[in-house]
Amino acid sequence: MSIQELQHIITEELFFFEKEPEAGQANQESNHTSETEKPKTLPKTVHIDGVTPPKEELKPEPLSVRGKFEKGILVLHEEEQLRPEVMEMLVNMINAVGHSMNEVGLLSSKELEGRTLAELYDLNAHIVLKFGRLKHPINALPASDYQIHTEGETEYLFADALTTISEEKALKGKLWNTLKILFNISKK
Repeated sequence: MSIQELQHIITEELFFFEKEPEAGQANQESNHTSETEKPKTLPKTVHIDGVTPPKEELKPEPLSVRGKFEKGILVLHEEEQLRPEVMEMLVNMINAVGHSMNEVGLLSSKELEGRTLAELYDLNAHIVLKFGRLKHPINALPASDYQIHTEGETEYLFADALTTISEEKALKGKLWNTLKILFNISKK
């Protein structure tokens, strides 16, 4: 347990002794004190509130997604900024599966860098669409590109970078076929 956790359990004041006196030395000191009748000094008090917590315990700001993220659809993309034509393709793709961009949250690889999988799970996304390479532990999930992977109540779809997909018609078709399965779209 850390000192911060202990402060909630131990409510009494604690004392820190820098060095344990030896048995013979303690008797000499008590005799010497009574002879000279000097008042005892209290040991050094350590205040728990004043202790600086280790850096690992400082929690970074929670992940902040761009967009309203109303339906728990999370789009993770490799590009730091999506070019207008790539963004337009993404909007059209989301609309084609019966959703709007209000229902989607966006995170770039740069925003995810240095974050844990637990922080990503804390967003409580129901569908995660990962496009391209990310510097994040999500890559460890056993998901193949253009295949739907389900873990708990979350469905994952990994694919190439949005920029690459926007430039290659074959990849657009491959992505569309997988999205139809993921979002349960049937031909009408």
